[in-house]
Amino acid sequence: MEFFKPGLQFDFMGQRKFWITLSVTLVALSTLLVFWPLPHVWPYGPNYGTDFQGGTEIEVAFTRNLKVSDIREAVESSGFSAPDIVKVVDANNPNHYFIRVQDVSALDGAKKAWLRSALCYVADGAAPPPSDTCPTDARATEVKFSLGGDKISTRYDTDPDIGAIRAQLKTVAGVNLRQSANNPQVVSPRDHRVEIQLESKGDQLFNALRAKLGPETVPDHALRVEWVGPKAGKQLRDSARNAVAIAIVFIMLYLAFRFDLRFAPGVVVACIHDAMVVLGVFIVLHKEITLSTIAAVLTIIGYSMNDTVVIYDRIRENLSKHRGRTFWDVINLSVSETLSRTILTSGATMLSVLAFFIWGTGVIKDFALAMVIGIIAGTYSSIYVAAPLTEWIDERMTKGGTSKARARPRPQPKDTTGGGDALLKA
Repeated sequence: MEFFKPGLQFDFMGQRKFWITLSVTLVALSTLLVFWPLPHVWPYGPNYGTDFQGGTEIEVAFTRNLKVSDIREAVESSGFSAPDIVKVVDANNPNHYFIRVQDVSALDGAKKAWLRSALCYVADGAAPPPSDTCPTDARATEVKFSLGGDKISTRYDTDPDIGAIRAQLKTVAGVNLRQSANNPQVVSPRDHRVEIQLESKGDQLFNALRAKLGPETVPDHALRVEWVGPKAGKQLRDSARNAVAIAIVFIMLYLAFRFDLRFAPGVVVACIHDAMVVLGVFIVLHKEITLSTIAAVLTIIGYSMNDTVVIYDRIRENLSKHRGRTFWDVINLSVSETLSRTILTSGATMLSVLAFFIWGTGVIKDFALAMVIGIIAGTYSSIYVAAPLTEWIDERMTKGGTSKARARPRPQPKDTTGGGDALLKA
């Protein structure tokens, strides 16, 4: 399907200065917002999700309408600081919320020390505690804590007394056992190993909501409870950044072999441009940046590269077919010839993604938003970022040969439509 008459050529390169200036401005602003937030200019920096910054997140569908301020007050009055509360667009439940706090572990260093003492922990080489307060069957020889502070693994020299262990734990203030008939429980009778389940930070947050807002408002169970430690969050953030960088490096290597060295930098710069524009828009809209966002960015990079390679392939083909024309004109001709294909491909993809953006919820909606921005940025960068940069590199590599050719009047395309001048400005 062709949207334009054969032979119709647009002067894309004639408008490149405006679009390149716009691209440089957008990338520069996005870079500032990502790496050096400006609190006096824009109050928001990157809104990293639990995946990247660490913390505890619960998803709750309340049974009645609540204001965000009511939920925030209930969370803060329960001892949690700086909660992040996000309303989820859900047709089935209009009172659906994400609640995130930066607290991860339910146990700090002091509580861990108290628990070791309460469990009569005997370190190697230490004197055994008195038998009247610490009987042999309730004297732990090993105590290990999970990263989230919601699980304790202990070991004993003899068959442990579960009742005595439960009584020991009740002596530590601020530590509550998770409600279960089999907690604590022996998980390895041969090794006398016992597993103790404590209330996690997510459990404590949910129970605090039920206590403050009432059981008639808060359901019996949360829809989802997740936590990520700060160290794991940093590792995920570094891995996401490395994944994007490695993808761009391999794209450049592929294009250097597929075409030649003139074409590779254009695609790389276009891919970086698209990724930074998406991140910049997410920061301006104060959208959450999660692993799903990074997945969308990687998808956009692949999409943009595919669109650019199609244009590059037509440029290379026309360079051999029209040897008398300048690189400038070959780019205009090639982009004009592939314009109908670009509109069809980008339009069909955009319609599919818009459906998820309009009717999707939560993570799917944010993923679709990133894709919408990326499709627009990727389509435009293939024409106004990658192609002009390739022309500029070609000019430098030929040591002014192309610029001299451009200084002469450029040959006009033949008018195959029966009208006058077929060169139009885009």
